[in-house]
Amino acid sequence: MYKSIIRPILFRFDPEKIHYFTFSLIRNLSKIPGVKVLFRSLYVIEDKRLERELFGLKFKNPVGLAAGFDKNAVLYNELANFGFGFIEIGTVTPKGQAGNPKQRLFRLKEDQGIINRMGFNNEGLEAAIAQLKKNKGQLIIGGNIGKNTQTKPEDYTKDYLECFNALHPYVDYFVLNVSCPNVDSHAKLNDKDYLLELIGDVQKANTSFNIQRPILLKIAPDLNDGQLDEIVELVKETHLDGVIASNTSTGRHDLKTSNERLSEIGNGGLSGQPIKAKSTRVIKYLADKSGKSFPIIGVGGIHSAEDALEKIEAGADLLQIYTGFIYEGPSLIKSIKKAILKKAQ
Repeated sequence: MYKSIIRPILFRFDPEKIHYFTFSLIRNLSKIPGVKVLFRSLYVIEDKRLERELFGLKFKNPVGLAAGFDKNAVLYNELANFGFGFIEIGTVTPKGQAGNPKQRLFRLKEDQGIINRMGFNNEGLEAAIAQLKKNKGQLIIGGNIGKNTQTKPEDYTKDYLECFNALHPYVDYFVLNVSCPNVDSHAKLNDKDYLLELIGDVQKANTSFNIQRPILLKIAPDLNDGQLDEIVELVKETHLDGVIASNTSTGRHDLKTSNERLSEIGNGGLSGQPIKAKSTRVIKYLADKSGKSFPIIGVGGIHSAEDALEKIEAGADLLQIYTGFIYEGPSLIKSIKKAILKKAQ
């Protein structure tokens, strides 16, 4: 029903406007008596064989929602009824910011992809915390954190620490987002020496709390083998809890969308089916090179149960979807879990 009726209607309108319309629709529908129960009956599968225990956390199932969808933590309670095992909110920055000028979100229908240059638009720390205080404890919540656009390079770490310390009581794990192609000073955020400094300072802050939260690093799918070797060494050296592979791509290779249309769209991060192979390659390289010495959350181009199994076989311990959720609808979550259970038989 979603792909045959709902999606064609939604895809006739501006992607960003439809995003907020869908949020309102899900929230309002969920207020109707019986609708939450209906959603859960349609999409939720609970089975011990789906449970995963990683970095001290128990996930009901390995299928999560990637950061960027529920930036301000306003819909995670309702989204839990679609069967996610975990949801990552953010990217959250200390201060709210508008992000890049619109139009900044584009569908590549022929490629089942999306290009975005949102620029960390979000309402800031205080707004996110106000929403997280409403957490009903239905699933694990991750906090994806970043820096404000106007922050000077010497203050980048201060931004991450401000987010980390403020969100610490409200999320179950953290993701340091240093690989988004739509923020300034991208180069510094990927410099190994700076990452050592950033990770070290965040880990030091973590020890000041009674409960330590797992800290993960989100990396780009465009890294070459040498850069991936550095990531493996970085995780080993800092004892990071895990890696998310991967963020969006700056590449535009082998797309069905015309070069003319791509020129009209301009720069931005590419997600969805076009980056599936890139993401899987990064996952497999990290898993093989490290001897599976740290957990990997696989994300990028998961539009089917087969895509999900491919990521798991490459070395992913958990999965996240975003663009696939938009193109395939909530039934994708259930189909992935059913495929995992079938494989476990």
